[in-house]
Amino acid sequence: MDKALIEAIREASPENRISCTKARELSERFGITLSEIGSLANELKIKIVECELGCF
Repeated sequence: MDKALIEAIREASPENRISCTKARELSERFGITLSEIGSLANELKIKIVECELGCF
């Protein structure tokens, strides 16, 4: 796993929650799919909230 990506997700998820918007921004920034972001968030025990697309 990319340490920079993990750090970015953790920084963007106070209280172990990250908004769908922020998750999408990170997927674009790191060039990975939303599914990969979702899987990584699950592994890190981070909940994706305020989902706009029904993906999470």
